[in-house]
Amino acid sequence: MTFNWTNPYLSTRAPIFARNIVSTSHPLAAQAGLRILQQGGNAVDATIAAAAVMTIVEPVSNGLGSDCFALVWDGQSLQGLNASGSAPQDWDLNYFNQKYAPDTRPKRGFDTVTIPGMVKGWSLLHERFGRLPWQDLFSSAIDIAKRGFMVTPVVAKKWQLAVPELHNQPGFKEHFMPFGRAPQTGERFTIPSIANTLDLIAKKGADCFYQGEIAQHIARFAREHGGAMTLDDLSNYSALWVEPIHTSYEGYEVHEIPPNGQGIAALMALGILKHCPIKDYAVDSVESLHLQIEAMKLAFFDVYQHVADPSSMTVSVEQLLDENYLKERAKLISLDKASTPKGSVPALGGTIYLTVADEQGMMVSFIQSNYMGFGSGVVVDKYGISLQNRGYGFSLNKHSPNVVAPGKRPFHTIIPGFVTRQNEQGYTEPVMSFGVMGGDMQPQGHVQTLVRMLNYKQQPQTACDAPRWKVNRDFSLDFESSMTPSTIQSLINKGHQQQPLSDPYMDFGAGQFIWRLSNNPDDGYVAASDPRRDGQAVGF
Repeated sequence: MTFNWTNPYLSTRAPIFARNIVSTSHPLAAQAGLRILQQGGNAVDATIAAAAVMTIVEPVSNGLGSDCFALVWDGQSLQGLNASGSAPQDWDLNYFNQKYAPDTRPKRGFDTVTIPGMVKGWSLLHERFGRLPWQDLFSSAIDIAKRGFMVTPVVAKKWQLAVPELHNQPGFKEHFMPFGRAPQTGERFTIPSIANTLDLIAKKGADCFYQGEIAQHIARFAREHGGAMTLDDLSNYSALWVEPIHTSYEGYEVHEIPPNGQGIAALMALGILKHCPIKDYAVDSVESLHLQIEAMKLAFFDVYQHVADPSSMTVSVEQLLDENYLKERAKLISLDKASTPKGSVPALGGTIYLTVADEQGMMVSFIQSNYMGFGSGVVVDKYGISLQNRGYGFSLNKHSPNVVAPGKRPFHTIIPGFVTRQNEQGYTEPVMSFGVMGGDMQPQGHVQTLVRMLNYKQQPQTACDAPRWKVNRDFSLDFESSMTPSTIQSLINKGHQQQPLSDPYMDFGAGQFIWRLSNNPDDGYVAASDPRRDGQAVGF
């Protein structure tokens, strides 16, 4: 790929070139990962180190009670990990119908918490790919939790917005409201409880989180606060190695984690765009944006009807990605008029994404999340474990494939992405590890940045900086303020409905990208980090 290296968009970032790169949404996490690489660790070791720091420095998006997913190029092949949580054994329709009004479910609190999968995910990644000792990966995170860190501007803003809704949740005030409020930009925040928990995990391994003293305390805390999670739920939890799903686009293969995640939405939208005349129009033209938006709407309509835990889906991944089916879907798009699909889009999200590549050729696309910002708002006392609220992703409609059930994984929004291609000898080569965090903005961010890079040859930082649109829950649109007003008006003239949303967690997403410059890892990588967050790409 020969990129156009000019950047026509206002940006605070430049692309980073190096043989070893870590790109995250917080500088301290990026530097922790880089330190591990400098100590002889590989990309997986650095990923775990950076992810551990992220649970401390960006608590508005993730914590020790998060879930995670990963795509790993190990030098030979691409492998996927699904470490999303399953429902407690007591969860079914009767459980919620007896506790809440008909067809309602809580948004926060213990009845939104599925089994946290992240720590198990870290462990499985290290067991299969890690090079350095497990205990060595947590020193930066433990030190930052003990000594504290100065809160960055984006994190401070999201923290302040979360407090009014979450301050009464068990453990939240004690752990995340120093001086009775959210910390302000530049204030030092310490959380020794998380330091102690990470120290236990580092010394005793992930088992202590699911079977040992931490698990026992989580189960007891749940019982004391009306939750259903038990020690058996925790000890029986398992993360899954999965086969990534993919579609071809512009001579490349784009890969995502299979359901229960929404990565298939990005693949479907790209599969629809293959049958649209997008190449006939300029990169920021109304026509190009219109085609992308319409493809995304059609993908969302199908995904939210059919995607769930694979054991409950009545339509297969193969059917949804079938070339002929997507070609027929493309025929529904009019160049002159916007469509309004009927369907529902799930709620918003809070997530961190990071990516790492090393000079041996290993590349990791990794994402972890508490879902809606701080998640459930519940923070396990003594251990500082903020628990996700992924159970809110279940349906209470008994006819839905995503209906709540014991041990079932809910529909999930977090999705790491990866790009490969076939070389002239027919072998698969890694090209890019990437992701765009932010609830249902994620597949939309994947599509928008990939179209810019693969169709229009924009370099990764340019594609990252460009103004974005998003399809809202009601299929109206929101536009980033940097988009040209005349472009927005032209899209409205086609029938698109504009509905600006104020969302402290998702906004227009935030991406990290690492593109391999050639098949020889010694030639290095180019990385981009999203200016919509506090982070950076760093390398050597």
